[in-house]
Amino acid sequence: MNSRDLQKHCELNENSLLLMKQAMEELGLSARAYDKVRRVARTIADLDQSPSVEEHHIAEAIQYRLLDRRF
Repeated sequence: MNSRDLQKHCELNENSLLLMKQAMEELGLSARAYDKVRRVARTIADLDQSPSVEEHHIAEAIQYRLLDRRF
């Protein structure tokens, strides 16, 4: 999924954007990591059969990113 597809299929609502902004600031996530979190969140939303990426999908994707950093 390229950047154009991310914008089309992973549009974030206001609460999700705030959560991502907070994660970027507190965890020092790069722009590349931002896109990776969005991709994972879209996958989680798909598995949840959700038509949109919700805040809890973003939160779960951020948790996976933190696990990835540890190991």
